[in-house]
Amino acid sequence: MTKKQALQLFEQKKVRTVWDDEQEKWYFAIIDVVAVLTEQDDHLKARKYWNKLKQRLKEEGNETVTNCHQFKLQAADGKMRLTDVADTEQLFRLIQSIPSPKAEPFKIWMSQIASTRIDQMQDPELSIEQAMLDYKRLGYSDSWINQRLKSIEIRKELTDEWNRTGVTESYQYATLTDIITKEWSGFKTKEYKQFKGLKKESLRDNMTNVELALNILAEASTTEISKEKDPMGFDESKVVAKEGGEVAKIAREQLESKIGKSVVTSKNAKNFLPPNT
Repeated sequence: MTKKQALQLFEQKKVRTVWDDEQEKWYFAIIDVVAVLTEQDDHLKARKYWNKLKQRLKEEGNETVTNCHQFKLQAADGKMRLTDVADTEQLFRLIQSIPSPKAEPFKIWMSQIASTRIDQMQDPELSIEQAMLDYKRLGYSDSWINQRLKSIEIRKELTDEWNRTGVTESYQYATLTDIITKEWSGFKTKEYKQFKGLKKESLRDNMTNVELALNILAEASTTEISKEKDPMGFDESKVVAKEGGEVAKIAREQLESKIGKSVVTSKNAKNFLPPNT
């Protein structure tokens, strides 16, 4: 099945979720839900609570626990770990076993999440609006959010163009992205993330306004050059990717010559977001 991970916010508490395209349903990280309902900031305590509850429910023959899935989700340390998840129906049943004043508000929130996703599938503009709200809740500035949403649009245009030229494999997309990024920033994607002290986090979500602008320029230039040169297949597209990245490299060098410092920075979201987001 095709799964897409997303970080949802309930009263500023992060809840890891996975959308299953095939089954058209959300899965929620149970430990995150337990942390919300028991009002625990310490996930270790929430995990212990869930382990005890799971054991008790199993002993009672609770089918909901037996049918729970496990997905690899990003943990607090940045590593991908197998995590117990439950769909909306399963969670409704589990919540009944956790006495909490947050139970009813959380059920309403879950229902809204499910309903919103169905609406977004009918109207893609709602997905953009939701992304904007999510970034706002995390503390990103309006100017950054506008650039980030534009970068998503530009990226989609680029991948559509690559697909048109015969580039279809995921490793090919990754290689072409590396070429573009290396050309304008001096780093391949993995190197850039390491430079910013990132692990599994999104590189683009940790770029500054200027970095995002240059990345947008690089990818938009690659798309336009590709349309004009009409490369055939992966090898010819690699040449175009380098040329697109070079356009942004020239812009970067001109800007740096004016301000006297590099605009490719080790800063990440932790450095430019307000505290406690």
